[in-house]
Amino acid sequence: MITGNKGEWSEIYVLLKILADREIYAGDAELNKIEHLIFPVIKVLRDETNGSFQFSYDNDIVIVRNEEEIFRIPIKKFKDQAQLLLSKLKSNTKGTFSIKETEEFLNSFNSHSIKAKSTVKSDIRIVIHDQRTGTNSELGFSIKSQLGGASTLLNAGKTTNFIYKINNLSISDNQISEINEISTRSKIKDRIEKIQNLKGEFIFKKPESSIFENNLVLIDSSLPKIISETVFLFFTSPHTRTSDLVNVISETNPLKYNLENNHPFYSYKIKRFLTDIALGMMPSKVWSGVLDATGGYLIVKSDGEVLCYHIYNRNEFEDYLFYNTKLETASSTRHDFGTIYKQNNQLYFKLNLQIRFL
Repeated sequence: MITGNKGEWSEIYVLLKILADREIYAGDAELNKIEHLIFPVIKVLRDETNGSFQFSYDNDIVIVRNEEEIFRIPIKKFKDQAQLLLSKLKSNTKGTFSIKETEEFLNSFNSHSIKAKSTVKSDIRIVIHDQRTGTNSELGFSIKSQLGGASTLLNAGKTTNFIYKINNLSISDNQISEINEISTRSKIKDRIEKIQNLKGEFIFKKPESSIFENNLVLIDSSLPKIISETVFLFFTSPHTRTSDLVNVISETNPLKYNLENNHPFYSYKIKRFLTDIALGMMPSKVWSGVLDATGGYLIVKSDGEVLCYHIYNRNEFEDYLFYNTKLETASSTRHDFGTIYKQNNQLYFKLNLQIRFL
């Protein structure tokens, strides 16, 4: 029996839906489809543990596995199965579950997995026709579904910690312990507030991970400082959305850019950062700037519509990431941040970056 959560079943939904529709609409920053920007689907490729499947069209949908044609199935069956699966996903609650009808349909063409092969970075590969250039291009996509819980864009880890020096603060070890033991619902924010009330000043030092720091510098030399300001604002203000945080940072202009001509320094650099995360940059691995197989995202909206965001339409992709993500607080104990600590008589404090879709 095949079981999966809503996000995993959404991978199969995308496969069925795209094959049935034979086209994908591009989306804008507000998750609306761009009516004039349609990509006809030529074929769909999916790697499973038991082989690679290729779905193409010849009146019916032709299914080839490991270069051998194995089945021809009417397009209408894919359309019916997509609608059935969508209704099941809307009605099922959290957790993992099986969907008997969908499993039987997958088994009918010897597919026995709802997730793409784990060694493959993209969830699905699609050969689309670009009507502007007249070319067919194979693009890999990650699938993000709004049918289940919001997924993360950047997962927290010790590698996403930012280290701040605490200056102008002379307190005893007992006072440090008292501050570190604040355990309110907003404990990190309250600890920072207590330190500031005692006239302590937070000065960004560096990201904890040198690999992550250099990845950021590779994208833009100002990014470590800009992100440190954004993270600090998140933990000390009511703002959580990426766009709201960056708007505030743009107004305070901590890096003292020349803004007399309204250059969008902060939003431009943060959009590049978000896009590189989406296309393969990880805090724990050296980032060369070379994009992996993922050309973008396919978003499954709550009504079942599938929208395409990819590097051919970079502005829409960047705006989608910028306006549809937020910062959130991860586990401070697991990732070792949010407490005062001392090194060589200097006080320090770490804050953590995690980014989730709205």
